[in-house]
Amino acid sequence: MGKTGSVEWVKIKGRSGKVRQVPKAETIYKKPGPMQRYTSSGSKVKKMRRSEKATVVRT
Repeated sequence: MGKTGSVEWVKIKGRSGKVRQVPKAETIYKKPGPMQRYTSSGSKVKKMRRSEKATVVRT
């Protein structure tokens, strides 16, 4: 774990329209859910592109 306050938090919009905070590193990519973890070839998906519409600038 990092030092206290070392994580930058950014607000994004979820599917239901609610705003939530995620670490800045996860604003462009997100972790896939259980049904989207594998590709058709059987390899694991590590990152999924997050829609740009979801990103909200923190004020």
